[in-house]
Amino acid sequence: MQFYKYQGTGNDFILLDNRDGNIKLTREQVATLCHRHFGIGADGLMLLENAEGYDFRMVYYNSDGNESSMCGNGGRCLVAFAKSLGLINDSARFLAVDGEHSATIGENDLISLQMKDVTGITIYEDHNILNTGSPHYILWIKDVKNADVQKEGKRIRNLPEFQKEGINVNFVQLHDGILSVRTYERGVEAETMSCGTGVTAAAIAATAKFMGEFSTDIETPGGNLEVSFVKDDPTSAKEVVLTGPAVFVFKGDIEI
Repeated sequence: MQFYKYQGTGNDFILLDNRDGNIKLTREQVATLCHRHFGIGADGLMLLENAEGYDFRMVYYNSDGNESSMCGNGGRCLVAFAKSLGLINDSARFLAVDGEHSATIGENDLISLQMKDVTGITIYEDHNILNTGSPHYILWIKDVKNADVQKEGKRIRNLPEFQKEGINVNFVQLHDGILSVRTYERGVEAETMSCGTGVTAAAIAATAKFMGEFSTDIETPGGNLEVSFVKDDPTSAKEVVLTGPAVFVFKGDIEI
């Protein structure tokens, strides 16, 4: 089987061209492929498939082998992959598990991905909960660099109210007008270098008490991203766009 490896701000993925529908993987096979010691190594695996009326369909699996919800960095990487296959030029319209998405490829090959509208943001004193295609817990802290993301992220992700479905836990610090974000991802069950839906959630949560049009720069351990959106009320956001790089790493063949 031929595979391709892409990364978006350090969030890395195995991409497979499944337009002929011949690739059928078990949960164990996906987990083995994503394993960093016994496989290719990745935070997730994606299949690019045909979808009538669209450029392609995105099917996403976490590194534990389970099919998961929307992945923002993965979506941008799949758009770059689709362009390399000649399916698109500088724009795309595709289906994902949370519905239709569009994307454009701009200067320096930065990819802007239209995310789903966000509703039902819950606001607490020290954290927010919202869904940007995947569920996110935004924890506001003063020193993100020294946060124990693995220990505290695992604890919050496994609280009784989240344990069954899981939740991504984002540790967020606001300083000098920039958000710094570190994320513990469900399904990976560890910190990742970056999380697209997570930084989107952090940007929207940072403006929870304000309304208007926003564009926010975000730092992650794997690099910088930008999120723009419009808010008409404190608990929702629309016209949400995630912008950042999507980089081809290598391709190869592997026997399953």
